[in-house]
Amino acid sequence: QVQLVESGGDSVQAGGSLRLSCAASGAMSSSFCMGWFRQTPGKGREGVATIQQDVGTSYSDSVKGRFTISKDNFRNTLYLQMNDLKPEDTAMYYCTAGIWYGRGCSMFSYNYNYWGQGTQVTVSS
Repeated sequence: QVQLVESGGDSVQAGGSLRLSCAASGAMSSSFCMGWFRQTPGKGREGVATIQQDVGTSYSDSVKGRFTISKDNFRNTLYLQMNDLKPEDTAMYYCTAGIWYGRGCSMFSYNYNYWGQGTQVTVSS
């Protein structure tokens, strides 16, 4: 069983930066994808960024060039560095993990088995 615990959400001004962390526990092979999704009230979860060992990273167009996903394998922790934040980045951010045998992770939430409880990011203009 994989457990994920996010932290780092906060309220910031537009143009600011935040770093989200996701501490993972449990067995995850190299076949796992990990990622960050976000959700606002009344909408489904939107893929933000994903990472797959030995393959690479992917980003949604809305965050490309501003957000960076990374993973510390020693600490088993996933990060999301968010720069130049905009009010439209306001959302609950979720860490996720799931087995994926393809090359390149899915950006669809239904492909992921494990989810954290979420951490709130609020960006004011």
